Amino acid sequence: MNWRRFLLVVLLVGGFWYVTSHYSPGVNGFSLGHFSLLGSRSSGSNSPLNLTEAEASPSYDAEEQNNIAVYKRVLPSVVNITSTTLVFNFFYGTVPQQGQGSGFILDKGGHVLTNYHVIEGANRGIEVQLSNKRRYSATVVGTDKVHDLALLQISAPDLEPVTLADSAQLQVGQKVYAIGNPFGLSGTMTRGIISSIRSIRNEDGEPIEDAIQTDAAINPGNSGGPLLNSHGEVIGINTMIASNGAEQSSGIGFAIPINTAKAVLADLTRYGHVKRPSLGISFYPIGPDLAAQMGLNADYGLLIQRVTPGGAADRAGLRGGREQAYVGNTAILLGGDLLVAIDGQQVTDEQDISAVMDKHQAGDVVSVTIVRGQREMTIKLTLGEARQANT
Repeated sequence: MNWRRFLLVVLLVGGFWYVTSHYSPGVNGFSLGHFSLLGSRSSGSNSPLNLTEAEASPSYDAEEQNNIAVYKRVLPSVVNITSTTLVFNFFYGTVPQQGQGSGFILDKGGHVLTNYHVIEGANRGIEVQLSNKRRYSATVVGTDKVHDLALLQISAPDLEPVTLADSAQLQVGQKVYAIGNPFGLSGTMTRGIISSIRSIRNEDGEPIEDAIQTDAAINPGNSGGPLLNSHGEVIGINTMIASNGAEQSSGIGFAIPINTAKAVLADLTRYGHVKRPSLGISFYPIGPDLAAQMGLNADYGLLIQRVTPGGAADRAGLRGGREQAYVGNTAILLGGDLLVAIDGQQVTDEQDISAVMDKHQAGDVVSVTIVRGQREMTIKLTLGEARQANT
């Protein structure tokens, strides 16, 4: 009987060795060759892996080709701007703080246009980085806080300036591109359309006339960068987003029209600031209801409250109010001239005045239409230079 037990042990050991050395584990049990002992195909297939690869030279459709062409054309003209400011920290004392934005090269002389808020308070230097990663120290040539513009200058060779378009003929639905450095990611391009053209106010409450609203993604770091048309020409300067508290794109961004910048560049270069034109008046907007109550001979207009002594309106003979009255809790002066138009363009509020002033410079002669008593008259007026309290 011992030899039978010995034979049984040999068979068991031999069988175990054979199974473990000739069968591999499968998904549903032990597999033999390509098939498992339970009848399903093994996962350990030795069949070759066949990949489908794209052609070596991919083709692009017309829209993609234009996107690529615009990017390659404009990228060398877009810069990254870093401003450094010393601020006081309760724990560490005075420490440097950096802010970033974008800008673009205007000419081979090194003039760079950006937003004022990008370099505001930079008391420890401004650095401009080109698309080739070279860095240059920048000087401030001039600033215009009202329009949120700043003109910088660097000394660098072989600069590639942008081409400026005419923003007066923009249309809603027109394709646009934004190139800049959102969140420090240099050379980023996004695209969209012009969603609207409207007057808005910036974070300081200053009006931006004919601001370009776009759904092209604009994020922190895009400020000061160019908004481009489909030809790669600059139509605006990206400046702000409607975020409702979220510091990232919500699909509603705004750009300052490039024509606004063109109008002030000469002053920024020559004087370092904008010699903004002024009528030299303060006023109160009048609508149809209030005009009827006051017995005015017009349905709308700006009721002149005060005339700045020696200012443009004073020199032209315009008159301010003399009799105090109240509209609700607001004190106003009655008896002054009612301004209804400038150069034939109706004016009904402060934004209308700002829109007219943006088209002129100090020293320009304009025709103002007023209602004095029951009589309408047009007077020539030479615009003065604005002061903080004047319009």
